[in-house]
Amino acid sequence: MVRELYLIKDVAVRSGYSIHTLKFYLKLGLIKEVSRSPATNFRYFNNGTLETLKKIHSLRLQKKSLTEIKKIIG
Repeated sequence: MVRELYLIKDVAVRSGYSIHTLKFYLKLGLIKEVSRSPATNFRYFNNGTLETLKKIHSLRLQKKSLTEIKKIIG
């Protein structure tokens, strides 16, 4: 099984969220990096991150707060 890894800029393109928003979500703990390059310190994300962002988007459309969303997605 091939495991896809993405840089934050790739997640931004695939999800439609800005890099700024993704960094904010990281800070809040809504999404998490799956690894980090020791050489470059780049964060890496996977398809699970994209799925989480889809859930966040859906919950935001339901007018859920970020605090509520964090509790829901755990």
